[in-house]
Parts: sequence; C-alpha cells; structure tokens
Amino acid sequence: MIGSNLRHLRVFLAVADTRSVTQAADRSLVSQPAVTQALAKLELEAGAPLFLRMPNGFFLTDMGRCLEARVRRAMGMLDGALADISARLVLTATRAQLVSLVAAHEAQNFSLAARQLGVAQPTVHRAISLLEKEAGRSLFQRSPVGITPTRLCTQLVRTTRLAMVELDQARVELAELQGQEVGKIVIGAMPLSRSHVLPKALSLFRQSRPNITVDVLDGPYDTLLSGLRIGDIDFLIGAMRDPLPIDDVVQETLFDDTLVMLAGAGHPLLGRPLDLAALGDFPWLVARQGTPTRAQFEALFAAQGRALPPGLIETGSVILMREMVQDGHHLACISGSQAMPELTRGFVHALQFDWPESRRHIGLTYRENWRPTAAQDQFLQALRQVSKA
Repeated sequence: MIGSNLRHLRVFLAVADTRSVTQAADRSLVSQPAVTQALAKLELEAGAPLFLRMPNGFFLTDMGRCLEARVRRAMGMLDGALADISARLVLTATRAQLVSLVAAHEAQNFSLAARQLGVAQPTVHRAISLLEKEAGRSLFQRSPVGITPTRLCTQLVRTTRLAMVELDQARVELAELQGQEVGKIVIGAMPLSRSHVLPKALSLFRQSRPNITVDVLDGPYDTLLSGLRIGDIDFLIGAMRDPLPIDDVVQETLFDDTLVMLAGAGHPLLGRPLDLAALGDFPWLVARQGTPTRAQFEALFAAQGRALPPGLIETGSVILMREMVQDGHHLACISGSQAMPELTRGFVHALQFDWPESRRHIGLTYRENWRPTAAQDQFLQALRQVSKA
C-alpha cells in the first residue's frame, strides 16, 4: 500500500523539493535517519528506487516522478481540508485516524465502523477522539442512537476519500511502469450506455487490456453522481444533465440521441403518421421521474396543453418495455440508441412520430481536474471511438 504513513509522504516531497536529506529533515522537523527510513519504506512499498543518490543530491527516478505527481495532488487536497479544521491536524493526522473517520462517517456508529474495519470499537473511538482533540472541536454529534457528522467532518471525509484515490492511482501507475496490470475501472452506467456504447467499448478495450477488472455499476443518477464525487466511481456515461447539478464535475459529449416510441407487432398505431391526440389513448411505459427521458416525455404533452396518459408504468428496463408492448396495446418511450438492438432484431417497432425536440446529448461525466491512469484513459478512448462509429 502506497502512503500508509502520511508523514513519510511529506518527507518524500521534501526530499524531492530540496534534493537533500539534511534540508528535508529540517523542513519536516525530523531527524536525518528518520528521513532515510521514510524513503526506504516508500521504496519498499513502490518496489523500486524513487531517487538516484548522486554526489550533488537526490534526483527523482521515473518511478519517483510518477509517485510525486500523485502525492502532490493527494496532499494538496488533504492538507487544505485539514487546515480548514485546524492547522495542527496537518502535522498530526495519521492515515489510520482518517480511515477510522471515514468508516465512522459512513456507519454513523463507532461499533459498526469498527466491525467494517476489522478492529476493536475502542480503536475507532480513540482515533476519532485524537482527531477531535487536535482539532479543538467535535467532528460528530453524539446521541443515544448513534453519531451525526458535522459539516466540516463531511467535507474532510470527502476530501480524504479523494486523496486516498490519488494514492491508489499512484500504486496502479507504479505497477504499470514495472510492466504489471493492477487495479480496476469503475463505471457508473446509465441505461442507454449498458445496451449500446458500453458493450462495444468493453470489447475494444479487452483487446489491449485483457487483465484489468472493470466494474459496471447501475442505479439512479443521483446515487451514481454521489459515488463519482467521493471517488468510488471513475466516470459516468449516459444522458448528460443541463444544467449540471453540481459544479465539481464536468461533462463531455460523445454523441447525440433521440427518443423513440415503441410498439409491438400489430399495434393499431403502427405504419401511419401520428399526432399527440392518438398517443394519449394508450397505456405507457416511461422512464422514472427525475430522468431526462421522463422530462422530455412530460414536456411533449405539456407543450400542447395535454394531460399525461393515465396509469404510467415507470421503468428503466428495455427488457420490460419489450415484453409489455407485445400485448399490442402498451407503448413505450425510450432512447433510440438504447432500443436499437431490439429494433434491429424486430422484437419491437418504432411509431412514426416526428419528435425533433427529443434530441439530447449522451456523454461522460467525471470529476473536475480528474487525472485518469493509462488504463482508464484507454477505456475513455475506446468509448470515444465506438461513439463515432
């Protein structure tokens, strides 16, 4: 594990800056042997030398430069969040204490946090107490039913998680420099991507990266966005939001998509141009509230002053839509790209309805200033490539 000791990382940066053990020791307020030991520990974790020891100073190796870039990002995030609470925490907070803080924040209970970490409950309680002592303030409000994090605690936890992601990225990049493939890519996939671009991109990526684990998560947009912002997810792919709900993520358009209205074989509306009045007489399967598809479906009826069809079935499942429209009565509203496999195979049919207003952007969402690893960037390139095809 890279960076199991935050002080070692600070010492490493001091040596990188000064190229001197003596000056790094003075800057870090530790002894010269402590600097030497810190470097030895980090090099053991990295599996290779981080510095060339020369008569005129210490110079970063390729491995060292790789680690330096990630450590500066991680510590830049973490030190700012710690300083917002107390300047002393920048000097005294340990990784073990911060890991306990994150676990307690998630569980909102010391005992549950300890169980999650596989340690005794007093260990977690002591770690939090030491952080609060150095901070000079409480990070949790205690009550008989559990603990509630303060606003500053939540901010520190989010930043800690992102800093730990940077250090994990360092581990992946150091392994890559040594010819190893480690780590995994975590994708938050909205419905359209799972049936259209993602399968093609996965196949293309696998040709050059057969050993990288890829974890595809689905769920409501808000849940996926939360996972992205704390570093649990690397990027999202699906319908883009306008406006963005938060300003610490960015979006990148891959392609444009339009919505289609699906029917089963034998539906009375098939094969002829339609107006909105005819569509309101049938039961519908539509996307859930809060999705762009649902908003566009509702806007279609609202623009002509018509009420929505009654008894809507809300779903994001193209399989359920496909099966329901087979009764020759139900209709479904869905992304044209998402429905393309079903349309191509003749399982469903598209109604003749002119709907230019349904065009929307499909793309990527990732954290602002996110720096992907080589494997992550290669997957993004695969997505961009198949989106243009």
